[in-house]
Amino acid sequence: MIPKVALVMVVVVGMSLAAPEDRYGAPGPQPAYNQVVIPYNFEYGVKDEYAGTDFSQAEESDGKTVTGSYTVQLPDGRKQTVTYVADDYGGYRAEVSYYGEAQYPYEYGPPITFKPQYQPSYQPQPSYQPEPVYQ
Repeated sequence: MIPKVALVMVVVVGMSLAAPEDRYGAPGPQPAYNQVVIPYNFEYGVKDEYAGTDFSQAEESDGKTVTGSYTVQLPDGRKQTVTYVADDYGGYRAEVSYYGEAQYPYEYGPPITFKPQYQPSYQPQPSYQPEPVYQ
């Protein structure tokens, strides 16, 4: 009887040691993100008088905190500037400000369209000759 109990104990212990550690789908060790701190800064801007586009952005990071601002020309004539700070503890915090006064036209008309200023001098010719039509 003792050999049977010992054999059962050895089998139970062996099965428990051979079973995977994660039986219920609990996550294992997670990879550590943001171990390498890489500071950066960048800036860009677009101002196209012809199309009326005007926007810019500047951002800087020391690897832990990101600070920056972006500016957009709104359709009503005002300029919107958003200044922000983002980090792991405080999240994204933004302050929005407007410059100028909104202007709305009293009369509405057809949309303004622009004709291209560049007229190509090259006129492409067909690369095939159509077959003659017989009647």
